[in-house]
Amino acid sequence: MKSIISIILIAVSLVIFGLRISKKIQFKQNVSGYLKRAADANTIELANDELTKVIDYLESNNITNGYTSILWETPDEDISFWYKNLKASQTELQNLKSNSALERTNVLIKLRETLVDTGERTRVTVPKGLAVYPNNTLWSILMWMAFLSISTGFVILAIESDKRSKKKKEQQLSSS
Repeated sequence: MKSIISIILIAVSLVIFGLRISKKIQFKQNVSGYLKRAADANTIELANDELTKVIDYLESNNITNGYTSILWETPDEDISFWYKNLKASQTELQNLKSNSALERTNVLIKLRETLVDTGERTRVTVPKGLAVYPNNTLWSILMWMAFLSISTGFVILAIESDKRSKKKKEQQLSSS
């Protein structure tokens, strides 16, 4: 019976982990992937098209203000600032009338600096936890429950396996 409970606990945690991974993939498909493409674009038009896809998605899903944090609000989790920055970049792309290659290149470089953080590794600038916004608290609780569930499940399995092996040894010793 305990083995069945442990398998159920492990299965539930794997489902929760799977759902969280799917949320991250969905976010990449609709936001971060397009932001990366906008940052990599070689033309103003292409960058604007990619950025517009992101902004349309954010607006249609009401992801334009608030904080992704659970306990306290920090600047790196401010959706409003990030969204306004994206909108300002889009406006700048749309209003650029210059045919000067230098000016167009400067706007693309500025866009790349806005969209991408460079350091040890290059990554798209997005508020942490945006993939599960506005349910960050719920997902935090679910992830903790999944971690505890999988840990408990494996501990129960290990204990049951140890009991079975000890019982088997006792039976072998008693039959000899």
